[in-house]
Amino acid sequence: MAEDNTNGNGKDSSATAAGGQDAQQQRFQIAKVYLSDVSFEAPNTPEAFRSEWKPQVDVELGSRAKNLDENTYDVLLTVTVTAKNNEQTAYLCEVKQGGVFRLEGFTNQELDRVLGAFCPGQLFPFAREAINDLVVKGGFPQLLLAPVNFEALYQQQRQQATQQ
Repeated sequence: MAEDNTNGNGKDSSATAAGGQDAQQQRFQIAKVYLSDVSFEAPNTPEAFRSEWKPQVDVELGSRAKNLDENTYDVLLTVTVTAKNNEQTAYLCEVKQGGVFRLEGFTNQELDRVLGAFCPGQLFPFAREAINDLVVKGGFPQLLLAPVNFEALYQQQRQQATQQ
């Protein structure tokens, strides 16, 4: 049975989701979302629970993409969170959230943008949920990471690359 990617008005939602201009030829499909690696360290427990909780939270993001075969790409988003309370590391949490994407009909420039901005943006909610779960299971208050504008980060990286 053929897969129906229409959004109810006859337009292909898989192509328009990636912001493609030619919805007739461009295809975007999430084939698999997976958790590649997780790490949670709370080096100063149980002492960390005894002081007033006013953390300084640092979030680092990174992503990489690689071609698996024709039109199939693996994107790995790495989110690292370090929380310090009273200058002591309360916890360090890292999640590597992966996804396999099928992409067709994109120019090289469009493909670079989809792999560098759009795909990480699709993976971020999964990584955010995994981080929150680990933090809560570690005994700390929930951590709700703010949404990230991966398009702006992508543009910033491109601009820095051209200046070097």
